[in-house]
Amino acid sequence: MLLLNIDHVPGREIEALGIVKGTVVQSKNFGKDFMAGMKTLVGGEIVGYTEMLNEARQIATKRMVDEAQALGADAVVNIRYGSSSVMQGAAEVVAYGTAVKLK
Repeated sequence: MLLLNIDHVPGREIEALGIVKGTVVQSKNFGKDFMAGMKTLVGGEIVGYTEMLNEARQIATKRMVDEAQALGADAVVNIRYGSSSVMQGAAEVVAYGTAVKLK
């Protein structure tokens, strides 16, 4: 499965199969969430949350790819990511794109 962020593949016809997506709501455990709260007092990167979002993006991407493969897609194009906070210490990450079949 190819993950492409392009509008077309030169020399190949593309059949759009539809939009595919993957979502996940990820949270940190209480201890890490507490330590992240302490970090806000001094400033700087909150590594625990960065790691949490990276892991969530990987999970959402895999779910998107799985959905595309179920449609028989060869690739996903125009991939986008979105995220939002659903509660303190938890974030939703969405990966979406267009599943395509190369002809």
